[in-house]
Amino acid sequence: MWFSLIADCYEKIEATTKRFEMTDHLVALLKLTPPDIIEKVVYLTQGKLYPDFIDVQTGIAEKLALQAVSKAVGKSGREIEEDLAKTGDLGETAQKFLAKKTQATLFKVAPLTVEAVYGTLDRMARSSGTGSMTKKLTFLAGLLTSATPKEAKYIMRIVMGNMRLGIADMTVLDALAIAYGGGGEARVTLERAYNVSSDLGKVAKVVVEKGLKAVEKFEVSVGNPIRPMMAERLGSSEEILEKLDSGFMAEFKYDGERIQAHKQGRKVTLFSRRLENITDQYPDAVGLIQRHVNAEKAIVEAEAVAIDVDTNELKPFQELMHRRRKYGIKEAMKEYPISLFLFDLLYADGDDYTLKPYLVRHMKLEQIITKTDRVKTAESTIVYNIEDLESFFEKAVENGCEGLMCKSTGKGSVYQAGARGWMWIKYKREYKSEMTDTVDLVIIGAFHGRGKRAGTYGAFLLATYNPEKDIFETITKCGTGFTDEDLRKLPEIMNKHKIVHKHARVKSMLEANVWFEPAVVIEVMGAEITISPVHTCAMDTIRKDSGLAIRFPRFTGNYRLDKSAENATTDREIGEMYQRQLRKLKES
Repeated sequence: MWFSLIADCYEKIEATTKRFEMTDHLVALLKLTPPDIIEKVVYLTQGKLYPDFIDVQTGIAEKLALQAVSKAVGKSGREIEEDLAKTGDLGETAQKFLAKKTQATLFKVAPLTVEAVYGTLDRMARSSGTGSMTKKLTFLAGLLTSATPKEAKYIMRIVMGNMRLGIADMTVLDALAIAYGGGGEARVTLERAYNVSSDLGKVAKVVVEKGLKAVEKFEVSVGNPIRPMMAERLGSSEEILEKLDSGFMAEFKYDGERIQAHKQGRKVTLFSRRLENITDQYPDAVGLIQRHVNAEKAIVEAEAVAIDVDTNELKPFQELMHRRRKYGIKEAMKEYPISLFLFDLLYADGDDYTLKPYLVRHMKLEQIITKTDRVKTAESTIVYNIEDLESFFEKAVENGCEGLMCKSTGKGSVYQAGARGWMWIKYKREYKSEMTDTVDLVIIGAFHGRGKRAGTYGAFLLATYNPEKDIFETITKCGTGFTDEDLRKLPEIMNKHKIVHKHARVKSMLEANVWFEPAVVIEVMGAEITISPVHTCAMDTIRKDSGLAIRFPRFTGNYRLDKSAENATTDREIGEMYQRQLRKLKES
């Protein structure tokens, strides 16, 4: 198949502003495509060589791509770069310069085939090791030299991973349904196959070669990621109860990265929400799945959350993003360890659990997991009314979570791969009272450390001062921000204030391992102030039976030796910060 046919189709698609015309052009291209290369054409149309979960990337650095264009058209890199600054599209720049070269030389070369282009790009993408950059440059420049200006435009776009065509996966499925499925109604069958395989090229190949009946037989397979089920979003308990009725499951929504783990014996492969293979970035998660998922073959979903292993505190998502790197993985793993909170089971030892109701999946997941501090199922509860939901929501926020995932438990609550619907509802308040200033808090208790913090304190219980009642009210636990030197000297500092029980002026619903008289004040910054069912600061002033808490607190390193405990931040100040920042967000 001539590559020019593909380039002509892409040009027409790029020129149209109507979706039905885009689909018509794609249908025409798919009908022209020989069955043995249909998957290649589909991948190229997506701007790739393979589905995302196969880690072979067409993309190369812009600098190398510029050199290839320069070499192919016989112009300096500076000229290419200057034109790119104007067009913003290396494909368009390549087309322009190649057109000038063609006019000047009137040379003729053998037409490019789809097979030749794909094969060369594949070899280029797989080149690695010593001399690989030179090989990539030679491959790409050779392709451009053999290409027409229009072909060069789309070759460069494929290489850069940016087709600029606006063709979505669903557009391809629509075109396949029309071209080979007998009409638009076949789209449902094709989409189901795509949702459980995440491989659009494979779906195309099967429908073209074997027909729609063969597509209906697509099954969940370990190693092929399943397109994740997604949730709708609501901002109030009342709306959620109205959508799901009573008796649904509420789960903590952790502030981490969603991972789909595929286990086959000792082999574990991890996929991101976007179905990219991220196994190499989380070797610790691989080990946890190997040891604690008790099934020979399984597909589970989990949230990977950054933690402090000494205090077991959850860290914000930004901390976890330090794990997204190609190099220094072992160092990052030690510096930013994770815990896994498993929340769904999609497959286990021959059984496709995507077709089973949520409670069946949840029950089986609980059965096959060996729980530890680092591997747990997401904390959950059955909710029957608004009071249950609100209470569990506050508990989730208090534990460092974003909010809740509320999930239907009815008979129809199957795993809707690739779909967004009201089976799952995300419950995150529409507001956050984000902290913009530090606060001065009193150390009134401590919790024993573990791991490298064994023998010292792992976290501290901190309080504000209530001058009206002359008491200290808890607002947060803090174990982040303390240096090794801090951890060494704090027991010495606090030892003279240690007491055998909770101080009479301390109001706390939490039980510390060690209690102190209110004396030492430290400076703390946090992510936001939230409603809390377990902390006593400003209790009942914002909401009945709830206080205020600081989420993701961090010690700034500043000991407020100039302040007595009674000079610490007051409960009234915290309440005003909450209201002021809440108003500010609503205004924005």
